[in-house]
Amino acid sequence: MSAETSLMLPHVEAQQPLVRWFSAVGAVQRARGQVEVFVGGSLIASFDEHDRATRNATVVGLAADPQVHFGQLADAFDISIETLRLLRRQHAAEGIEAVMERGPGRRTSKVTEPLRRRIEKLFESGLSVSKVHGQVRRGRKLGRTSIVRARKVWTAKNAASPKAPTTPVVEPQSSLKIAPQPPSPPEPAPSSPPAELAPIAPAQPQSADFVQHAGSWLMSAMLGSFGLYDRALLLARDNAVDAQSLRLALDAVVSALAIGESCVEGVRRLETPSAPLLLRCDHAPSASWVRRVLHEFADTGSAVRLHLGMAGHWIREAHAQAEHPVVFYVDNHLRPYTGKQVIRKGWRMQDKRVLPGTTDYYVHDERGRPVLRVDVPSHDSLPEHMFSIADLLRAALAEPTRILLAFDRAGAYPQTMAQLRDRDLEFVTYERRPFPLLPASAFQDVMQFDGETFGLCDGRINLGGGRGRVRRIAIRTPDERQINLVACSEEPTERLVAVLFHRWRQENGFKHGVERWGINQLDGRRVAAYPPDTIVPNPARRRLDHALRLACVREGLARRELARLADDDPRRERWARDMEQAIAEQNELFALRPSLPHHAELSKTELAGKLVHHVGLYKTLLDALRIACANAEADLAYTLAPELDNPAEAKKTLANLFVAPGHVRVRSSSIAVGLAPAATAVERDAFGVLLDHVNRDHLTLPADPDRRPLRFELQSS
Repeated sequence: MSAETSLMLPHVEAQQPLVRWFSAVGAVQRARGQVEVFVGGSLIASFDEHDRATRNATVVGLAADPQVHFGQLADAFDISIETLRLLRRQHAAEGIEAVMERGPGRRTSKVTEPLRRRIEKLFESGLSVSKVHGQVRRGRKLGRTSIVRARKVWTAKNAASPKAPTTPVVEPQSSLKIAPQPPSPPEPAPSSPPAELAPIAPAQPQSADFVQHAGSWLMSAMLGSFGLYDRALLLARDNAVDAQSLRLALDAVVSALAIGESCVEGVRRLETPSAPLLLRCDHAPSASWVRRVLHEFADTGSAVRLHLGMAGHWIREAHAQAEHPVVFYVDNHLRPYTGKQVIRKGWRMQDKRVLPGTTDYYVHDERGRPVLRVDVPSHDSLPEHMFSIADLLRAALAEPTRILLAFDRAGAYPQTMAQLRDRDLEFVTYERRPFPLLPASAFQDVMQFDGETFGLCDGRINLGGGRGRVRRIAIRTPDERQINLVACSEEPTERLVAVLFHRWRQENGFKHGVERWGINQLDGRRVAAYPPDTIVPNPARRRLDHALRLACVREGLARRELARLADDDPRRERWARDMEQAIAEQNELFALRPSLPHHAELSKTELAGKLVHHVGLYKTLLDALRIACANAEADLAYTLAPELDNPAEAKKTLANLFVAPGHVRVRSSSIAVGLAPAATAVERDAFGVLLDHVNRDHLTLPADPDRRPLRFELQSS
């Protein structure tokens, strides 16, 4: 339970303390302003909740245990993980005395009052944040963020006491006018200065001897060949969004993703002297300007339409490349959240615990390329979304096509499998235990997979409840373990086994998506409240059950000590008293259980007015770009890998090509781009083969009015 929702149980505030566990045997207990720390049932520290010195010393001592999880330890002591890191580092450098004397972190502003008055005068004269920063930073260690904060203060003061301006505000003549961003539901957004506007020039490429990150044009051109830019610009015109601004914003984000940045903030890495040549504009746009343009586009509903339109493209491409039936992998991936909002928690398999966040359901094709993402803030189970995802896949194919869904045990329920079969959908999944173990003699067939031999036994299984029968494929692994698959398909046994064994391509896709493309980025911070009648897990019941388990543990510890102590041992009285108290607490908690259901309406819980979910339109747009970039990278890696000594490093090698600088020569019939990537001799030869293959596709820059093909080549030494 998070800090925002850790409240006491109703009717038992005086008796039941708040307990948070930081390890299997360690817990922090809070009651009536006192903090007590237990390890293995023994009290190791007790202090007032405002005693910062004792708390710091206790935290540092517990953090020395290699079995302690730092995140759980920080949560238990109600501090941030960054505070814990600073405490440990200070303890290593200065000792325990410095840790105990450490006070709350406070920093004075670098902008002094005289400097603030000077900055405000510059803003009143009409200068932008960048120009003000250029004038006042000389001789000072002053970042651009300090200027942005000063502008927010200046804007807030002007809004509180409006005055007629004594000096007219001068705006660049070519500045693009962007509509203000709508407020975040359900509360209006706080007042903030208008985003810095970026002048837009016609999307005409220009010749240059040096363009930083010229290799990112390869990614932009690939996305243009997929039709992403055409779809986006068409939706922009339909919804009165400026197409030139959207083209520049998309170019900036795609280039930032290509060079290794995982979010819109990475646009700042493009602000080099050659950025106007790279992005085909007067000067590089700021990250805030890009966000505003993308928000304006996403808020019209165009983000969902673009995402679904591109998903249809990937689905049809998978159909064209696959043998019948078309294979799609479906699985969920929890995107953790670490902010201050109160959002619902879900199970995160990697951490073996529940965490606040959003569950994303992804669909990948047989090669492991992402196709579609569906965000589920309520963390619904896979069977609840399996059929809507299948309907989207069928709608994109637009013709009767065999679809084979592969998923893990999260969807292997008899009712779900029967409904998939009744909808003429083929599937293969793992069978849930328990299932009968077969003798070795039952595995008459064998198959080879990744150089190993597996025994096979193909049979039938009854789903129960009058739902009929499906295929059961028992597999005997080389280490003599048995794995059972359940399938509804006429495909050969070896084919179904290989499909499910290849499901790790999707898991690898999740890992690569997080590390390379930032699919776990929050992106949009707007939140919306749930309807009051939403059924949610009852946090009071969850705390009651947790407190009940704790009381049972205390009873068990007391019984164990009593069993090992002699009858005349004076310690028996204390342990007997502890056991009686634990039993009394259990009786009280059992009496409360009927009045606290597992689930309740949001308005009837303590989360009323607090629980929110993130509005997903903006992230949907960015994830559509991430999925397109990942597929473009996969297509290029498929061509590059055979030319490398280590084909597994194809995507890592491509990253050097995307960040490569180069020269540009604009001709009437083509645009020549000479790239200078960091590469070995073997990698340069491989890049040459790849670029020859790319040039045969006649790629063009998005929104180039003359549609001139790009001719990529490697610069000679």
